[in-house]
Amino acid sequence: MTTRQRHLELQQLRSKRIDLAQTIRDVFFILFGVGSAAFGLKGFLLPEHFLDGGVMGLSLLGNIVFQIELPYLVVLFNIPFVIIAYTQVSRMFALKTLIAISLLAGVLAIVEFPTITHDHLLIAVFGGFFLGVGIGLSIRGGSVIDGTEVLAIYSSKKTTLTVGDVILVLNIFIFSLAAYIINIETALYAILTYLVASKTVDFVVHGIEEYTSVMIVSAKSDEIKEAIITRLGRGITILKGKSGFGKKGHRSEDVDIIFSVVTRLELQRLKNEIAKIDPEAFVVENSVNDIKGGMIKKRPFQD
Repeated sequence: MTTRQRHLELQQLRSKRIDLAQTIRDVFFILFGVGSAAFGLKGFLLPEHFLDGGVMGLSLLGNIVFQIELPYLVVLFNIPFVIIAYTQVSRMFALKTLIAISLLAGVLAIVEFPTITHDHLLIAVFGGFFLGVGIGLSIRGGSVIDGTEVLAIYSSKKTTLTVGDVILVLNIFIFSLAAYIINIETALYAILTYLVASKTVDFVVHGIEEYTSVMIVSAKSDEIKEAIITRLGRGITILKGKSGFGKKGHRSEDVDIIFSVVTRLELQRLKNEIAKIDPEAFVVENSVNDIKGGMIKKRPFQD
């Protein structure tokens, strides 16, 4: 066996191991996501006829108005978005989504959960929390159990609306319909449930240590990059900056621009280190949804 053949075999073995680990992780996330969402629905929202936003909100509204069992509505309302996901995202994503939605419908139909509380505020908050955890975990598993985001992505490609605009319009429609058909109080609690769920989804998907990219322009770039490497233990990339214009007018000399990525928890420490060296440094911050590789602190469950 030649060295090249040996290298290809090792590469294929590594690829299979990565695929297997990814599959196991996706299954774990989807199963726990389905369980959490079902608990939020049957343990909190359903007994008191509470609503949420998105496609799940439409399903809950249909359950209240037409007295149709929720498992059927969850599948019925999400099937069009599975088809859209198949054509617009990928076959694997659509398959995972179909499996996740089917599992959720099955759990809702078969598994019994105790009613946790009858306090409306607690129902709105914790029902939204567990539903948000479920949706977030399913997203991390490469699927969705609420087709709202698939619809939003599709609509943003076909119209001038952004993803956020589409979700906002859909939810305004759902909450207005709930206020008209049921009552305003139910619609207000639905808004609260949706806000809690959406923030929980963000937390589960992005984590508390959301990344921030930082660009630093300073005449003391050498000292700043040394501080980032030695005191924070973070990697940097140096971009070559040409002449520019700033507080002191036109600058003709070149300057090193430092680019680094830190977690949100490390950001203030980084800014403090920069301020100690050069209070006049120009610092630009940008949120980063995800990142891989480099000298950064890993999030939980990240490879």
